[in-house]
Amino acid sequence: MKHRVPLLRAALAVSIAASCGQVAAQTNTTDLHSQTFSQTIFFGDSLTDAGFFRPLLPPNAQAVVGQFVTNPGLVWSQDMAQYYGTDASAAWFGTGAGTRPSTGNNYAVGGARVATDVNGPLGFTPSLKTQVNAYLSRTGGRADPNALYTVWGGANDLFTITASTPPATAQATIGAAVTNEIALIGQLKAAGAQYILVPNIPDLGVTPSMRVQGAAAQAQATAIATAYNNALYSGVSQQNLRIIPLDTFNFIREVVATPAMFGFTNVTSTACLPAYTASALTCNPLSYASPDAASTYAFADGVHPSTAAYKLLADYAVATIEGPRQIGVLPQSAAVSNKNRFNALSTQLSTATPNEGMHWWVGGRFDVNRYHRGAPGDGFDGTGGAANGGVGWWKGGMGYGVALGYAQTSFDFGAQRGDAKQKEVNVTGFFNYVDESGLFANAQLGYTRLDFDVHRKIPLGIAMRQHDGSTNGDILALGAEAGYMFKGEKLDHGPVVSVLGQQVRVDGYTESGAGQSTALAFDDQKFNALTASVGYEGRLKINDHFTTSTRLAWQKDLKKNDAQVSAHMTSLGGMAYSVPGPQFDRDYLMLTTSARTKLGGIDLFAGLNSTLMRKGGLNTTVFVNVGRNF
Repeated sequence: MKHRVPLLRAALAVSIAASCGQVAAQTNTTDLHSQTFSQTIFFGDSLTDAGFFRPLLPPNAQAVVGQFVTNPGLVWSQDMAQYYGTDASAAWFGTGAGTRPSTGNNYAVGGARVATDVNGPLGFTPSLKTQVNAYLSRTGGRADPNALYTVWGGANDLFTITASTPPATAQATIGAAVTNEIALIGQLKAAGAQYILVPNIPDLGVTPSMRVQGAAAQAQATAIATAYNNALYSGVSQQNLRIIPLDTFNFIREVVATPAMFGFTNVTSTACLPAYTASALTCNPLSYASPDAASTYAFADGVHPSTAAYKLLADYAVATIEGPRQIGVLPQSAAVSNKNRFNALSTQLSTATPNEGMHWWVGGRFDVNRYHRGAPGDGFDGTGGAANGGVGWWKGGMGYGVALGYAQTSFDFGAQRGDAKQKEVNVTGFFNYVDESGLFANAQLGYTRLDFDVHRKIPLGIAMRQHDGSTNGDILALGAEAGYMFKGEKLDHGPVVSVLGQQVRVDGYTESGAGQSTALAFDDQKFNALTASVGYEGRLKINDHFTTSTRLAWQKDLKKNDAQVSAHMTSLGGMAYSVPGPQFDRDYLMLTTSARTKLGGIDLFAGLNSTLMRKGGLNTTVFVNVGRNF
């Protein structure tokens, strides 16, 4: 956004000692997450600027001021990069007449227009077009397909429109800026970028700068921002440029409408003095309207957010990216639970030696599924239980039957981002074969009905929003296992192989609060899982009534999760976007141990399955059954 920079050199020099402690505390804080993106790269104006003009300020002030915020706070790009463990430091600095390079990934410059380089109060101000070209020249014209790019501009083009600007000129200004911003997005896409975050322009009419000018100025500012945003997203859609939208226009309106929820006591005036005319670039704690102004005021100066408000924008951006990734966990959770069911029944069948005739059983299962919480949106932590029962008929070493089960799993998404409850009703037909020579095999064909209740939470500074939703789905699964036991007096042992295919479907749904900037709608999800296993098993016969078995197998999930997951932003008419899908380690070991005995004519069977050496995760299942022959 546009900057007004009275260089208060003397005042800044006095303020340094009082402020150094605060900047050290903030800049040394890093929330290290496993990377969802390989890097974050920013193009924009003062809302995203990480200190382009800092070298032009007095040397003894540079440690404290130099960004368009309640210094020494962070802007949204820095907050978001901290979350993802990436870089948002300045890629270059201003020299007055030009630029000099630095090592960061943030090319944004305060006062930048979309495609027109200008000379502002501190000299040369490269446009977003110049920023993108500088980046591509540095990379040989190639964009990183695994990086998150941000293109956020247009506000400074709109600031050239005044009350006296002819309507035709205003329309031409908006049209040119929109056309050029879309061209920059297309340029990055053509260079290989997959993920481009494109925030729209906030509602300029709610800023202190417009409020102080009166209702007419507010209405005009809101109108031109609306016109720009509509043209931008419409043009992006028409050119089939898939972006990640961010509805800052409505989000800022929601914050201003309910300030207390976010800890603000003032959303109409400026945190930096003198009120309305101060520049956030040189704002520092000695010029705050109150000692806590950085957290209680929404605006630093006439147009720029305060430290706390920037944090809200970063939290909103993270929630927009992580929301689809959270819902992308649902089919994975369902597939893991169904695999636990398959493993438990397969273990029961492969070690069974029932008498001829009918055999029934009832039992239960307890699952613990934990995935690394470090990767935002990738992990989940769930526990669940299941009740099951079945009946089978055995004759001449062969058996067949049907099993029924009900399971319920509760899991959370980590990082205080909500939780979900998963319910399953399953019916499975099975076939089993056991030969006295040591050969055994079994197969299962099952159908599972899925129900999900999801509570997605969005941390926004000190506030917490929640959007709820329910959806359904199903699983069609086919699995088989075979092995051969070399017979011994007490110990049988031999190789075992298995394969399980699952077709998982989760219906799309729209969250509660549709129309709010943070509410999303989700597409149908289809996930085809295929797991192969090769292992070795030993069975120890303690006596005629008690046997144990232990198996160690290497398992591989042969199919990757979807590379991307999608959602729709409900406040933007359902605008669709895609982000990287959650991924899980596909090579690991599986330990299975079980014991079987008889007590008073009742068969007792218990066992445990647990993954080993699975990077970032652990799945453990304990199961117990009782049964008998008719």
